[in-house]
Amino acid sequence: MSHPPTRRRLLSLAAGTAAAVPLVHTGAAATAAHAAPATPAVAPTPPTWAVRPFTLDQVSLGEGVFRRKRDLMLDYARAYPADRILAVFRANAGLDTRGARPPGGWETSDGNLRGHFGGHFLTLVAQAYADTREAALKTKLDYLVTALGECRQALADHGSPKPSHPGFLAAYPETQFILLESYTTYPTIWAPYYTCHKIMRGLLDAHTLGGNAQALTIAAKMGDWVHSRLARLPKEQLERMWSIYIAGEYGGMNEVLADLYALTGRAEHLAAARCFDNTALLDACAEDRDILNGRHANQHIPQFTGYVRLSDHTGEEKYADAARNFWGMVVNPRMYSLGGTGQGEMFRAREAIAATLGDNNAETCATYNMLKLSRQLFFHEPDPAYMDYYERGLTNHILASRRDVPSTTSPEVTYFVGMGPGVVREYDNTGTCCGGTGMENHTKYQDSVYFRSADGTALYVNLYLASTLRWAERGFVIEQTSDYPAEGVRTLTFREGSGTLDLKLRVPSWATAGFTVTVNGVRQRVTAVPGSYLTLSRSWRRGDRVAISAPYRLRIERALDDPTVQSVFYGPVLLVARSPETGFRSFSFYKDFTLRGDLADSIRREGRPLHFTTHGLTLAPFHIADDARYHAYFERSEPVVVFGTTDSGVPNRAGPDGLTFLDVLWARAPFTTSGRFVRAVRTLADAWLSEGRFNRAERDRVVTAAVGANLRHRSS
Repeated sequence: MSHPPTRRRLLSLAAGTAAAVPLVHTGAAATAAHAAPATPAVAPTPPTWAVRPFTLDQVSLGEGVFRRKRDLMLDYARAYPADRILAVFRANAGLDTRGARPPGGWETSDGNLRGHFGGHFLTLVAQAYADTREAALKTKLDYLVTALGECRQALADHGSPKPSHPGFLAAYPETQFILLESYTTYPTIWAPYYTCHKIMRGLLDAHTLGGNAQALTIAAKMGDWVHSRLARLPKEQLERMWSIYIAGEYGGMNEVLADLYALTGRAEHLAAARCFDNTALLDACAEDRDILNGRHANQHIPQFTGYVRLSDHTGEEKYADAARNFWGMVVNPRMYSLGGTGQGEMFRAREAIAATLGDNNAETCATYNMLKLSRQLFFHEPDPAYMDYYERGLTNHILASRRDVPSTTSPEVTYFVGMGPGVVREYDNTGTCCGGTGMENHTKYQDSVYFRSADGTALYVNLYLASTLRWAERGFVIEQTSDYPAEGVRTLTFREGSGTLDLKLRVPSWATAGFTVTVNGVRQRVTAVPGSYLTLSRSWRRGDRVAISAPYRLRIERALDDPTVQSVFYGPVLLVARSPETGFRSFSFYKDFTLRGDLADSIRREGRPLHFTTHGLTLAPFHIADDARYHAYFERSEPVVVFGTTDSGVPNRAGPDGLTFLDVLWARAPFTTSGRFVRAVRTLADAWLSEGRFNRAERDRVVTAAVGANLRHRSS
């Protein structure tokens, strides 16, 4: 399937054309002073949620890499001039731009997506304020909202052309929305409702996180305008609009309108949300029919978060079924090892992983939205698989997407994250979609560390990040100390409060080397199954300490379409080989194995935490975000059945599933004695013989090699 050039490609063609812009008025200077907390404005929690989140201000990050990356983005939020964000809105409304120039990228004075970056910036500042309670951030947020209110009023009073409804607010005239209704395609127009969503989402965040009442008023008026435009259109026309590549991309309009309805209770806002049903895809996913191949990934992912919210408000299970099935069509079948999806912004065929590796994989926006969808699904059904994915995507894509350098002029985040050999991450992305979501990503790391049950009797510990939870309703203050993503013991300490509580500790799917828990130094007799939650039920008291140990192991993950194309992980951490070569590196591990069958026999630790060496290359954790070329995948080369230095000379053939003789054998490790090892080789060789993958002579040579290998005497 062929498509117009991606938006990233259009941006690259225009790179370097923006002139340097002087800094202008920000609305307030950055300060460490703290404001009094704003009045909470949280929407009612749907009764359908079995699990509920904590607000950003209830969880604070402790020391570590997550906090350091967060602080880089906080510095950007404090310093970036508000008037530059507002320039495109003021110009469209005929107001004084105060000498400010737009940010650049897609956010230019004539850009067809202008205004979207401003919506993301609202969310950035709202999240930053909710986290830090800094007075200067609150002042900046209120300044932005007040200015947007002035723009909306100016458009309603004397817009040229005058909007069709006084609730209209955008950084360009209503023209793009009108053209979409006549099926105008990209790039004549871009994605008008996508831009609308970002602005509305930013306003709702300014209200719910920043306590700004005017922001809700503006968002409600925008919702009224959306209803006035779309409610009059035939369903067939709407469906055709939403099927148009990029021009019909509407982000999470259904989600934000459903959230708006929860705050206003106005039926028009829920009706407007339902106008965004993308029926053909919605029906297919509800029926678990996978038709994603060739579709624009980030155009569709946020639609399903909206469907979950519509299910909350309408009770229609079809919406929830579609979202659950869609998630299963992406996670694993279309997932690269870092947790991202897509090639060149597009979904590819199921299990086409090795076949699609290049420099344009894993659009960062898509992972941002997959994490949001995972959260929403978990609220309804606390399946640990959702949090296993969340941990993967957060640790190996989102954390890795912020460059490890300070900047107050650029968000310094990734767009595509290539998974091909010898690629390099590209940062900046001022004004792009991923620049916008990137600003948000790094100021909400704590949003899914802890959840609580609907009745308040259970606390879910989903992520082992250094953090402190302040659960006022239960009187608990719980501090978690952790070096995550580095290996180590995680300790939960009850600093304040007492009472009965079910503490649900996530046992990650990668925790195959054990998962032990102690309470006040006493080991608990519990069964920890990887990919589940372990529950500790007791009456907790101030000072109680829960220590969790889950040792990391080196492991490989195979590409679904080619098992010889593999990634290396250490526990939850993706390791990438540092190498400038642009072809796949070839790795062979089995020749180094001892009876324990551990990759640590072949991949050696370096002196630095989470760093290893193999085949003369350094393996580094991918969340270290620099300019080095890397290999997230390598080609596994195990051509001959070899045990240590003993070579059988027999080809290491694969079965129908792509797994070789040695793959199957070493999956049964560790072997406690050489005798057990030899028996395992003999049994498997007999099976390979009976299935026609070995002849008799080859079977005998393999067994003879196993007998002579004497692996127990090799160093471990």
